[in-house]
Amino acid sequence: MYTIDIMLRNTPLSLSIQRKESAEAEATYRQISDAIQSGMPKVLELACDKDEGKKITVITSEIVGSQISQKAGGSAAGRSTGFFGQLAAQMENE
Repeated sequence: MYTIDIMLRNTPLSLSIQRKESAEAEATYRQISDAIQSGMPKVLELACDKDEGKKITVITSEIVGSQISQKAGGSAAGRSTGFFGQLAAQMENE
């Protein structure tokens, strides 16, 4: 299972969705990244593979960061703790 986290401006918690396949996770991550890079605000709706009824909708201009990680067993492998904190600190220094 792959988790894609989305960090929003002025929001301390991230939004997360899961994808079963690596290719699907990469495609979703790329979709989010492309939406951020376009600079044009639009509505982005994403659904979760793990919780079938879970959907999120965000305005892309409010996204400040995203990360993808692979979940192995009970913990997320490769997920660095404090990602949002690191991102916030980086933004303060700019």
